Amino acid sequence: MRKSDLPFGSEFSPSQIDLREVLEFAKQHGGDWKAFEAAVRSKYFDAHIETSAYNRAKLANNTKLGMQAYGIIDDQATLTTFGQELYSLRHDEKALYEALARHILRNLNGASLIQCIQDIQASGEPVTLIKLREWLEERGIHFPRGGKHPSIMRLWLEKAGVFSDGYRVDESRLRKMLGVATEDIDVLARLSLPQRFFLRTLINLGPDRSYPSNEIEKAATATYGQKYNEKALAKQVLYPLEKAGYITLKKSTRAKPPVVSATPKLVAEVVEPLLRQLEMRLPDDLRPLLRRPFSEIVTELSATDRHTRGLALEALAFKLMRLVDLEYRATRLRGIATGGAEVDVIFESSRLVFSRWQVQCKNTARVTVDDVAKEVGLTHFLKSNVVVVVSTGEIGQEARRYANKIMQDSNLCVVMVDGADIRQVVGNSLRILDVLNREAKHAMKLKVLELQK
Repeated sequence: MRKSDLPFGSEFSPSQIDLREVLEFAKQHGGDWKAFEAAVRSKYFDAHIETSAYNRAKLANNTKLGMQAYGIIDDQATLTTFGQELYSLRHDEKALYEALARHILRNLNGASLIQCIQDIQASGEPVTLIKLREWLEERGIHFPRGGKHPSIMRLWLEKAGVFSDGYRVDESRLRKMLGVATEDIDVLARLSLPQRFFLRTLINLGPDRSYPSNEIEKAATATYGQKYNEKALAKQVLYPLEKAGYITLKKSTRAKPPVVSATPKLVAEVVEPLLRQLEMRLPDDLRPLLRRPFSEIVTELSATDRHTRGLALEALAFKLMRLVDLEYRATRLRGIATGGAEVDVIFESSRLVFSRWQVQCKNTARVTVDDVAKEVGLTHFLKSNVVVVVSTGEIGQEARRYANKIMQDSNLCVVMVDGADIRQVVGNSLRILDVLNREAKHAMKLKVLELQK
């Protein structure tokens, strides 16, 4: 029998027991599991006179097994290190439930459960245990048929305010439990807008590389619309960020702009919290790829294993869209919202106006008309403004002509990123701006032609 990836929790539920009391029982009877179970049975289950003595004992045993599965006690009912932490917080109910919630989110696949719930909700389908089991299985997370594992996890998370009104997620509470800042990381919020956008652009491009300051400036303008005074860039942006310890500047010649590099302080205070925030929302199998460079991901596109190739392609599309700071919303979205079809990744942006980007990845020699037509059809369900087709091969001429016709006849933009584009971006992250600008100008020409008819 396959082991569950979510903790067993029968009879270890806030609707059945008081966490503070069972922690006291474990403190008092730790090392004597029979005495612990007897205390639990006496307090919570002996009143069930309609239940046999054997079954009442079984219910108490389930409470012990649930606390074991949650990492609070060992098999002898002795408090673990985490259990001792909870015990120390037993007089502060708010802190107690928050500590348990953080543990669930970080160590027990709780963050994956929440992302799955949000993806189901985005698809327009109701959240049920059956649906959760199906969608979690697709992410490689198993719990047994008929198991209440997600429901009990949700109840504990609800005690910390992460859930309310059933499966509604409180995003601010979730971010607090995960230990990450709000969308504008606190460090960035203290900076001026030009400084903030400059740093975010450096982070988007990849803090493991160095870039000429004027290239970061141009990318910040293209991504965020931030205008910079070229002559005052050093005084207003570069030197303050260097003094704050977030960047280093390497000057070459008087005529050339300085080269900017991220410092360990920037990585620790900004990059890592941002990465953790993103990772908690991604499917488990994609998380490790988020931290890997483009070159490694592109190499895995040629792997013999089909699943590895598919993950690498999704990761590539994810990183491409993050270069321009689009906000991730869902992965492998399917169901009612897509008419049963599947979309690889959904991104959104609220800069100036709201837009939804629908991304499809193709690891094939050529993208066909049918490939593009399928994505265009899905925009009706998803209300997308932009379709992005990312291919490791070529974009067929028929596919391009079809995309042109769609852009002429509708408000949609169809962005084509082929293998040659990917190779350019791998060599220099800034090339993604050239690709997107090229596609935007192409779409503008087509729509202008339509207006002139």
